[in-house]
Amino acid sequence: MSDRALEGLDDRQLEAVTTLRGPVAVLAGAGTGKTRVITHRIAHGVDTGAYSPGRVMAVTFTAKAAGEMRGRLRALGVEGVAARTFHAAALAQLNYFWPTVAGDSAPAIVDNKVRLLAHAADGMGIEPDTATLRDVASEIEWRKVTMRSIEQYAAARPNGVGRLDVSRVADLQRAYEKLKDQRRQLDFEDVLLACAGMLEAEPHVAASVHEQYRHFTVDEFQDVSPLQHRLLELWRGDRRDICVVGDASQTIYSFAGADARFLLEFASTHEDARVVRLETNYRSDAAILAVANELMRGRPGALELTAAGGGDGAVVPADPPIVTAYEDDVAEARGVAGGVAARIAAGVDPRTIAILYRAHAQSAELVRALADQGIAATVLGGKRFFDLPEVRQALMELRAASVAPIETGFVDTVRDILRSRGLTDEPPQAGGALRDAWEARAALLRLAEEAPEGTTLRGFTDELQARARAQHEPAMRTVTLATLHAAKGLEWDHVHLLGVAEGLLPISYATTFEQVDEERRLAYVGITRAGRVLSLSWSRGLRDRQPSRFLREIGTGTLRAGGARASSGAGSLRAGSANATGGAAGSARPR
Repeated sequence: MSDRALEGLDDRQLEAVTTLRGPVAVLAGAGTGKTRVITHRIAHGVDTGAYSPGRVMAVTFTAKAAGEMRGRLRALGVEGVAARTFHAAALAQLNYFWPTVAGDSAPAIVDNKVRLLAHAADGMGIEPDTATLRDVASEIEWRKVTMRSIEQYAAARPNGVGRLDVSRVADLQRAYEKLKDQRRQLDFEDVLLACAGMLEAEPHVAASVHEQYRHFTVDEFQDVSPLQHRLLELWRGDRRDICVVGDASQTIYSFAGADARFLLEFASTHEDARVVRLETNYRSDAAILAVANELMRGRPGALELTAAGGGDGAVVPADPPIVTAYEDDVAEARGVAGGVAARIAAGVDPRTIAILYRAHAQSAELVRALADQGIAATVLGGKRFFDLPEVRQALMELRAASVAPIETGFVDTVRDILRSRGLTDEPPQAGGALRDAWEARAALLRLAEEAPEGTTLRGFTDELQARARAQHEPAMRTVTLATLHAAKGLEWDHVHLLGVAEGLLPISYATTFEQVDEERRLAYVGITRAGRVLSLSWSRGLRDRQPSRFLREIGTGTLRAGGARASSGAGSLRAGSANATGGAAGSARPR
């Protein structure tokens, strides 16, 4: 038996990893080594003989996370575990069992819900705009993942969508379902519904799944919807070996049907459940964690995060969190860009810097301000790296070159091909398509230069294709811009949270207690992305915005240490200078 899976774990991580039987809930705060615990627990189960890899189902929410999980398991010597998203697992079962159950191949998957809705609307003689159709698509998704009929949906959401009243929205949904059935198609939510229905209606299908999978692990359990929870229960049957991992403070998809109650009530709904709390944070400086803890204090399921020690020597204190107020959005963008420029000039790698905000519209001024400073930026949420035209073209040429003998080293060959496609020694001016393409090609070259000794061109192209399948994208040497939702699961040494003002964070349409609480959790996610340096800002703008209530809730006890001072009248928190930041050595890194 190997002890490899037990190496390098702290006491709480070790407790979680070695608890292999029965229902287990791992309450894992931000930066506490959640994925490490999940993969080491599965590996330890396989090492001890408690688990057979083919009998383990590990479910997560994104293909990227599933790919990372499989990669980490391979590194621990474990192959054959079904690490998939809910949809991928359900679709695989549908495709496998459907011919036996229905005597035909499984229906096709709708590739564009909005387009199908447009065709349904045309059949009704109405012409909603694209934005309305997108919102109706979201309503359909919410209705299905919360397991409501169209009639129940209309009662739960009586306000309609855009200019369509609720009866018209309901009629459009019925037309959509009818057209979809006529075309013999399923949408993504139907995949889960159909899989659940098949398991409920066909005992031999349920028996086969129960025989195949005996041990279950679910990541990001706070984001499970009622439909996903129902499907999980059908997969599990009467099996007791289920481990759920999550953090109620990072529930940011309630609007899409996620329900944190499944995590919060796990111990009371599963007899003899073991609950393990991971609260030692290996990502962030203690001052950053103090801000995060204050923001979530007293909220349901909130964990008290503490910073891990340096371990290998004294840790140089990072900059304390700082808040800066500006007169308008342009001044805020320029001030933040100036601070980023100062950091880069001081030697900070642009890849370790991120600027986060609530809505995509806030990025426009930032992109311009950064370009004025000569700083290249990547906006998350655009095309995936391996789908970029310049990357696809380079991969085709590299693949073609790999079948012929080469006279030079493979790195030289990669460099020559990329130069023929436009890679130069000096980058183009920041802020345009040419610079974006240059950064992508430069990232490919860095991957080649960092490849292990002995790598061949064929091996390198195989590795690139594997990375593309797993969505394991290289980091371009740019500053990252991202919404708070897109930043979930990521981390940077230096994080700036933009627009921490009423109307932006919390956003203006968050009016109920539950909606504001979700905005609070979004702010928490943004704060806990920071490793070494956290800064926040807000601006009054033309509408005389006020500082976010979240700043007041956090208070001056954790933010004043960064040089913030209360301004007169508004009760805001201000820093004395937009550029009151500097380079700093970091705290303990993630494990």
